[in-house]
Amino acid sequence: MAELVKCSHLQKKYGSKEALTDVSVTIGSGKIIGLLGPNGSGKTTLIKVLNGLLQPTQGEVLICGNKPGIDSKAKVSYLPDKMYFADWMKVKDLMEFFEDFYQDFDRRKAEEMCQTLGISMNDKMKKLSKGNKEKVQLILVMSRKAELYLLDEPIAGVDPAARDFILDTILNNYNENGTVVISTHLIADIEKILDEVIFIQKGKILVHEQVDNLREEKGKSIDSLFREMFKADVYGGGQ
Repeated sequence: MAELVKCSHLQKKYGSKEALTDVSVTIGSGKIIGLLGPNGSGKTTLIKVLNGLLQPTQGEVLICGNKPGIDSKAKVSYLPDKMYFADWMKVKDLMEFFEDFYQDFDRRKAEEMCQTLGISMNDKMKKLSKGNKEKVQLILVMSRKAELYLLDEPIAGVDPAARDFILDTILNNYNENGTVVISTHLIADIEKILDEVIFIQKGKILVHEQVDNLREEKGKSIDSLFREMFKADVYGGGQ
């Protein structure tokens, strides 16, 4: 298994608050991995460190053997947890933006997926529903032939039908030689497509294991195991 991501003793502090604590994890190629934890567990911070948007306070991250930078950005396709496109932009403007910035962007694939949804290239983002905005953003990210896809809460706040579309889009369009890391706290919806899971709580990694091995060892679903491990946070609204 090729070593795609290697994190060694990562720490990230915001002032006195420690968002990541001694995180060491290795991620291989050709996987769909769930980064699972309650709200406030450090998922977004870890994804931003992997993407080079945040610098760790201590420790090291390597993507394909290199520290995050220009080289890694060409290999990483990132979906943030918030919309970042301007409302005045048309869908075709976004296509041109991605085509200019990413050599691995397949514009034809992106346009075909938008056409399937009935989204026109001339539609302005501000005219689209929240669900369709998120779908367009996902389509752009998944139309790259990247080595690492970092998807931060792609199914949060959307209806079940939209979740099905999002999961199908991820499953059918990622580069199969690459790896998808999906951050979420909505386990039941996503468990069926996962190869591995990483459980994170209060900035610490508790578990990193293959899904089938965990199910066999524990005799329960990943969703049930998650609820059991994070009961106080899931039901108490831990941040």
